[in-house]
Amino acid sequence: MLELRPNCECCDKDLPPESTEARICTYECTFCADCVDEVLKGVCPNCGGNLVARPIRPAAMLAKNPASTKRVLKAEGCAPKAA
Repeated sequence: MLELRPNCECCDKDLPPESTEARICTYECTFCADCVDEVLKGVCPNCGGNLVARPIRPAAMLAKNPASTKRVLKAEGCAPKAA
């Protein structure tokens, strides 16, 4: 089950469960669409994988399976992973 992390790891923008701006990689690293497009160029800085739109969990299911409240922020900043 996806964690649905609450923020962008780069800029700390809030990304609530219903956000269409959230992007994730296969490890659920979470970023906003602006950081993915402008800074990361579609590549996860943690694993080097691609970043895609995060699915939206229906509101009725959030009561049973709530989104994570743990914020993750890259202290060293965000830059694409070196090839």
